[in-house]
Amino acid sequence: MSTEEHAPEQPPGSGPRHEDPYAHALQDGRGPLYMRRMDGEVLSSEVDRWCAAPDPADMSVLRRCEGAVLDIGCGPGRLVSALRALGHLVLGIDINRAAVERTVDTGGTALCRSVFERLPGEGLWNTALLMDGNIGIGGDPPVLLERIGSLVTPRASLLLVEAAAHDIDERLQVRFDDGHGRLGMSFPWARVGVAALRRTAAATGWQPGAHWSVGDRHFLELKRSSGCRPAHTQEQG
Repeated sequence: MSTEEHAPEQPPGSGPRHEDPYAHALQDGRGPLYMRRMDGEVLSSEVDRWCAAPDPADMSVLRRCEGAVLDIGCGPGRLVSALRALGHLVLGIDINRAAVERTVDTGGTALCRSVFERLPGEGLWNTALLMDGNIGIGGDPPVLLERIGSLVTPRASLLLVEAAAHDIDERLQVRFDDGHGRLGMSFPWARVGVAALRRTAAATGWQPGAHWSVGDRHFLELKRSSGCRPAHTQEQG
């Protein structure tokens, strides 16, 4: 996400039409698409990249995946398809039906389901992915990281996370905006940079590992093992 682009203002006198700009953008395979904050600031969303083949930054993450992979917030499924081609057992999940349908249409396996709902193979996934800013899902990164800890195997599992490019740690309400007056419903989101992600990971039972970047995209490897407990639990012991 970036704050460098600005969505056009809504036409005077026209109220917002509550639709699903995200689904429309995925169906078209292109933007424009923005996340509009409640304070009026907009964050650009890279729909064109999400609907294209994995780029070098994506591949730097996919090459680190091990075993069975759960792609959380899989969107249109570019990573699900690529991981399947690499020989991984992979499942994508997304709460947007258009995203799931596009993933399935490209040969991937996906479910229209929230990460906080019951999922197949809980406690058995070797690798989980939070790409394209998806550490923001639910608007509460500690809760999200703790939930993922219950989905992966307790032995030598990986969580590969794309962090914000800037040193940031914020919670906000946003809605999708196509720049032409169509607005989605508001939902909670979060933006987390590498430093804040390291702190949150350590507090929720994850051990921060390698940090790398490709262009302006930053990634952090988190590891979990059977002996790794959240920091607050260790202090109580």
